[in-house]
Amino acid sequence: MGNIYGGEFQLSSKGATWDEIDFEFLGNLSGDPYILHTNVFSQGKGNREQQFYLWFDPTADFHTYSILWNPQRIVFSVDGSPIREFKNMESKGVPFPKNQAMRIYSSLWNADDWATRGGLVKTDWTQAPFTASYRNFNANACTMSSGTSSCGSNNPSSSNNNVWLSEELDSTDQERLKWVQKNYMIYNYCSDTQRFPQGLPSECNTA
Repeated sequence: MGNIYGGEFQLSSKGATWDEIDFEFLGNLSGDPYILHTNVFSQGKGNREQQFYLWFDPTADFHTYSILWNPQRIVFSVDGSPIREFKNMESKGVPFPKNQAMRIYSSLWNADDWATRGGLVKTDWTQAPFTASYRNFNANACTMSSGTSSCGSNNPSSSNNNVWLSEELDSTDQERLKWVQKNYMIYNYCSDTQRFPQGLPSECNTA
C-alpha cells in the first residue's frame, strides 16, 4: 500500500438505504503511523467513525482483520483482539444493519480529498501501480438465494458451524477491547461534541 491512498475491506448492501461495515486503511506521510478507520452504516446513514493507530506496521507483514456481524452486535478485531463493538440498540431507536444481505468487497481507492491530513496531502501517482494482497481469506456466513437465507459453513466437519450467530465478547475480550481503545483509538464520533452540537447520537449515550 502506497503513501496516501485508501485500502478497504467492507461488507455492503445496495440501494439508497444501504447497510455497510467498513475497515479502511488511510494513507500517511512517510514516517507517520497508518490509521485504521472503521464505520458502520445502517439504512444509508453512517457517521459512526472510530479510528485507531495500530501496534504494528500493517505494511510489513500479513495480519488478520475480522468482522463479526450477528443480530446482536458487530465486532471489529485485529489479530484476534477486538478493537470496536457496535451493539444492536434497536430497542432504543438506533437502526442496526440486519435486514439486508451484504456482499464482501475489497478495494484500493483514491481518497486524497479527505484521507490524509484532511485532504491536505495528495496522491503521488508516480508511485503507481498500487497493490493490496490477501491470504488465508475465510468467511462463515448465511447466504441469500432467491430471497431465502441459508446458514451454511465452509467447514462441514465442524460441529459448531454457526456459533458466530450468538457469539459475544467474554470478560477477557472486554478487557482487551478497553485496552486497545484506551491506548490506540485516536478518534471516536461518540466524543465529538463539536460535530454533534445538538447532542451525541443515541447509541453514544447508552451503556
